[in-house]
Amino acid sequence: MEDYNRILDDILHTVNSVDTPGKVATYIPELAKIDPYKFGVSLQFANGETYNAGDYDERFSIQSISKVFTLSMAIQCIGDKVWDRVDVEPSGDPFNSLVQLEHEEGIPRNPFINSGAIVICDILLSELENPKDDYLQFMHDLQGTDKIQYNEEVFTSEKSMGYRNVAMANFIKSFKNIHNKPEDVLDFYFYTCSIDMSCVELAWSFQLFAQHGKCAPDGTLFLEPNQIKRINALMLTCGFYDESGEFAFRVGLPGKSGVGGGIAAVLPGEFSIAVWSPKLNEKGNSAKGMHALELFTTHTEMSIF
Repeated sequence: MEDYNRILDDILHTVNSVDTPGKVATYIPELAKIDPYKFGVSLQFANGETYNAGDYDERFSIQSISKVFTLSMAIQCIGDKVWDRVDVEPSGDPFNSLVQLEHEEGIPRNPFINSGAIVICDILLSELENPKDDYLQFMHDLQGTDKIQYNEEVFTSEKSMGYRNVAMANFIKSFKNIHNKPEDVLDFYFYTCSIDMSCVELAWSFQLFAQHGKCAPDGTLFLEPNQIKRINALMLTCGFYDESGEFAFRVGLPGKSGVGGGIAAVLPGEFSIAVWSPKLNEKGNSAKGMHALELFTTHTEMSIF
């Protein structure tokens, strides 16, 4: 029987003993204020066992990790029709690149790059009566509480500096793959990215993907197992932008990162794990977070490979 408390404490000591290169996301002014030396981790098994270390209960901006939740909601709404609007291929380009959109006539490579997530938000804007309220309710349902909220300061900060996303939304609109007003879609997109969660809350929410579509609090089936299989496959191949292959190679789990420094990952049928460390590498992924997860799967030999 593994001593997971000791394993996580050892990982915490190892990653904190090295001054990892990188920097916090300064292009969103509010995120630039975060202490770059924070580190937290939460590991949650399907049987309810939970193990934590470091700053695991401090909330942070989940940013692009939200794209997994908005995709899940879109699949709930329209099923496989989602794939008429976004593709399922790795991009090989930075998360905010516009280059491929012209060649591929406004169809984003996958739902986890910015352009793809903007199209997903457009779908939700068309399908939901109250998109912001419904999104927040979805997060509350996953948690079994109403404690999760969005961060007004981060939302305002991100919206004020989102020029490339504005260009992207309008460019997609020109190909008729945005159906609503671009400014309304972007307002909702920035909102979804500004949710604050702790490692414990994030790992708990990712039980949805570890437990084949079931909600951790009461076992409610949110998505069918075959739909979760598709989402997990996309997390493995596209969850880390143009570093997805590196993450699969080093860690071996489906997962998703965000520029707030968070990473959430799963071993289907076994566990979910969330780490947070704000220093990002040049690809926009948490440097210590990737290192910590590599240490975890190497030590425990628990990965999909």
